[in-house]
Amino acid sequence: MSTVITSIDEGSPAEKAGVRVGEKLLKLNGHEIIDVLDYRFYCYDPVLRVELGGEDGSTRTLKVKKYEGQDLGLNFDTYLMDEPRPCSNHCVFCFVDQMPPGMRDTLYFKDDDARLSFLIGNYITLTNLTEREAQRIIDLRISPINVSVQATEPQLRRTLLGNKDAAISLDYMRAFGEAGIEMNGQIVVCPGWNDGEHLRRTIEDLMDIGFHSCSIVPVGLTKYRKGLAKLPPVDREKAIEIIDTVDEYGAICKERYGTRRFFCADELYLKAGRPLPDEDYYEDFQQLENGVGMLRSTMNEFLSGLEDVEDGDVPSFTIATGVAAAPFIERLVDAARERFPQLRGEVVAIVNDFFGELITVSGLVTGQDIIKQLSKRETLGERIIIPANMLRHGEGIFLDDVTLPQLSEALGRPVAVSETDGYSLVDTIFAKGEDTL
Repeated sequence: MSTVITSIDEGSPAEKAGVRVGEKLLKLNGHEIIDVLDYRFYCYDPVLRVELGGEDGSTRTLKVKKYEGQDLGLNFDTYLMDEPRPCSNHCVFCFVDQMPPGMRDTLYFKDDDARLSFLIGNYITLTNLTEREAQRIIDLRISPINVSVQATEPQLRRTLLGNKDAAISLDYMRAFGEAGIEMNGQIVVCPGWNDGEHLRRTIEDLMDIGFHSCSIVPVGLTKYRKGLAKLPPVDREKAIEIIDTVDEYGAICKERYGTRRFFCADELYLKAGRPLPDEDYYEDFQQLENGVGMLRSTMNEFLSGLEDVEDGDVPSFTIATGVAAAPFIERLVDAARERFPQLRGEVVAIVNDFFGELITVSGLVTGQDIIKQLSKRETLGERIIIPANMLRHGEGIFLDDVTLPQLSEALGRPVAVSETDGYSLVDTIFAKGEDTL
């Protein structure tokens, strides 16, 4: 734990009140500050008694006045004011365990930190929570919390998570539900493990607990599974079965609660060969980050953005994307070409040789696979377009550490990055953006 103040924002309430760098933040209005959750919650009030500790062990208290909800302006060693908590599970489907050797260290770190769930939306299993932390969530009424559920049958949950204490977190889920804490869930379906009747039981239990929403996604399997549990992939027949089950319960929830609550990831519809549901199905797209409704949302945005385009005379392009999304992106390009027949562009599905061909999502495509496969093509567009989810967040680097300049140099073409929304794709295709290398 580190509540030592490392810097103070210029002109902030803390600076004006005389808080000093190097002091420890001990209490706010009498409440002990342990980590970022305490800090964020207790600094909300417009008038604060800030108790500080000096390097010599002395303490002092300052009165700070500010706008309600305004941050004090204090910065600490780490974002969490603590170290991130690693995962204590050994899930049979864990993607980190399926990573090849020799990649950057951060790709092997598995977090399971409730604070990151609240602050940036990470999904957690709750197995790392102590009773004190669970009670703090209830007392502070911190919502929403995103939960990796997988199964609610206690022994199956222990097996799937590889944690003999995993069933305890089921008690936390029920306690949170009774306290009115909003929870969003995710179920990773592993055929032969938590599908069929087990999936039905899990959905029914989450309905009883009162989960706000839940996504159902297929397990992702790389070719690096030596020594790991035997898991078959979700095939077409299994995807159809999962969709039918989820739709059955979605209809019940819609009738009972006014919301479907349970939604299948887009990947399941692609695997099943079924058309995407209409926009109304996704309600407010509350599970978008789990790939639920992303394609439908992108389609709507693309067609809307296309209406504002006036000129289709732009340089030719090649869009590199994952195998799963390629047919969908092709339909969008075809729609653009109907409006502008002179548009010259193609979509190339990049087979995932790096992780294995069972991995078909664009977010796991590597730079080396793009280079290898596009270099073999007889013709390429004058520029390459890739989706932003192929890159490390906020940086121009792929999972395999290939950079955007390296990709551009290898292919002899400028590379443009489209954000994962339809409007950005329109802007990128029609060369309106400024993000070309």
